[in-house]
Amino acid sequence: MNSSLDLLDLELLNQSGSPFCLLDMGYSQIFNTCLLEVAIILLLTVLIISGNLVVIFVFHCAPLLHHHTTSAFIQTMAYADLLVGVSCLIPSLSLLHHLKGLDEELTCKVFGYMVSVLKSVSMASLACVSVDRYMAITRPLSYATLVTPCRIRVCILLIWLYSALVFLPSFFGWGKPGYHGDVVEWCAMEWGTKPLFTSFIVALLYVPAAMTVCFTYANIFRICRQHTKEISERRARFSPQESSLGQDGQPQHAPACTDKRYAMVLFRITSVFYLLWLPYILYFLLESAGIYRHPVASFLTTWLAISNSFCNCLIYSLTNSAFRKGLKRLCSFCVQRVDSKNPFGPGPGHGQGPVCTRSTCHV
Repeated sequence: MNSSLDLLDLELLNQSGSPFCLLDMGYSQIFNTCLLEVAIILLLTVLIISGNLVVIFVFHCAPLLHHHTTSAFIQTMAYADLLVGVSCLIPSLSLLHHLKGLDEELTCKVFGYMVSVLKSVSMASLACVSVDRYMAITRPLSYATLVTPCRIRVCILLIWLYSALVFLPSFFGWGKPGYHGDVVEWCAMEWGTKPLFTSFIVALLYVPAAMTVCFTYANIFRICRQHTKEISERRARFSPQESSLGQDGQPQHAPACTDKRYAMVLFRITSVFYLLWLPYILYFLLESAGIYRHPVASFLTTWLAISNSFCNCLIYSLTNSAFRKGLKRLCSFCVQRVDSKNPFGPGPGHGQGPVCTRSTCHV
């Protein structure tokens, strides 16, 4: 009942001459737009585009990040998130009245489809990353033959194709794939979700991805704990000097510990992804079942989920030492370029910067 009144209020506001605003606050008569919505969407757009551009550049300038095969999936996520940021310009331009000449229905469907496909690519890539780490730990001897660059490329291609096909029925009257375009009036008022299409998306995307991630990471950490326990018992039986040195007299590092640290970084990325997307998925299910519908909840859960496209950049910069080294090299290269264009020459204390090629940077 309350949701019906909210939608009725939005319709009355629109008939009174004011622009369509999902949020009840933030409308400016001076600018004739929804300032709060524009501010939120533009801020996220700038953060997502700039953050993922940095991630992409760092991956091309940090050879250490290519030691793991998962880097291909992480780069796929970065490109998908970058396209999410670019596509977010559509609702921004809509709120600023720059899309008046376009068909609202077509604009809404194209934008909703694009963002749904791109976030599906991220979700499927995270599932593939967890499977990759699971195989690396459970089958270390045969991993190199099972996971090849060619198979990774085929897997990434299938991820994009599968994601595009899952949401394609939204163009044929099956229903709304999500709430990404609700800042456009037609999306919120005319285009509704349908239980069958929602169940279709959940069954083919959300549930398989979530179950895969839970199964693989649960087994990864179980195996790592078992390996750590075995190493501790082995060190207790032998002297510290013998257990800490290998056959060549060099310090011996446990591969399981390295794999566990890298798995923890990927697990944090996956956990943040699902934490930010959980409110959106729950609201998607409730609205599709006709239990609850509210324009403010639609807006907040949608853009909270989209904000995940920027969070991956923060997690990498805070938890991955190789990424931080690549970021420092990229910053050093930019400083060197600025100094080289300075007519007075580089300042004191500046040394030789890194030399970047197509895929690597050398100091």
